[in-house]
Amino acid sequence: MNMEDELFDQIVSAFNKLVSWVAAGAMVFGGVVPYIPQYRDIRRTQNAEGFSTYVCLVLLVANILRILFRFGRYFETLLLWQSIIMIATMLIMLNLCTNVRMATELNTKRRSFLDFDWNYFWSWSRFVDYVQCVLAFTFVAVYITYLLLDSVLFVETLGFLAVFTEAMLGTPQLYCNYQNKSTEGMSIKMVLMWTSGDTFKTGYFLLTQAPMQFWTCSLLQVVVDFAILFQVYYYSRYPQKPVSHTISHTNSAKAL
Repeated sequence: MNMEDELFDQIVSAFNKLVSWVAAGAMVFGGVVPYIPQYRDIRRTQNAEGFSTYVCLVLLVANILRILFRFGRYFETLLLWQSIIMIATMLIMLNLCTNVRMATELNTKRRSFLDFDWNYFWSWSRFVDYVQCVLAFTFVAVYITYLLLDSVLFVETLGFLAVFTEAMLGTPQLYCNYQNKSTEGMSIKMVLMWTSGDTFKTGYFLLTQAPMQFWTCSLLQVVVDFAILFQVYYYSRYPQKPVSHTISHTNSAKAL
């Protein structure tokens, strides 16, 4: 009987480890999975208009701030790796969107980050301009954090800004859909994965007793996700844009 109990304990222990590894993998890589169908859709259609690159901006800022927050208040290494992988993913998405936009854009004037023209902020012509902007922001954020790291108020504010910015992830896409009066070009799979991932993440933060900023802002993300899903339903049920972006982009490309 003792041997059976010992075997049972070993099985339970192995199962718990397996669940722990799966949960850890989901936390680290789960955030980037939603962008795979969106990436494939953009490559297939050569149309990036339905995807808001401000989503990339939000996630880049949020994850850079989160990494800096860790210097002032320790949190799980898994979340650190999640931030690093997300930053790399957003840069890949930006590279694709920039290349596609420049290939189909009729305006031949090149816009650069170093022009410091706010009218074209985050609408530059080359991927390197986005990298320059991210590096400049990172340098300034690191310098300020270095100066104020001993301040508890600053560290807590930094943590709140990191997760609150991430909680605003869906708002650029929400606004983009509202402006277009359509969700065409946006991957519905991406939004569904956002919703399931954010729901899982909220539960994970609650179970692991993560700082309050993490789970409250994660809950806000879920609300925004459902708002975008409502847009999908509303604009498909009551279409307000008869001419598709894909067709117009194709014609523009042919004209070139």
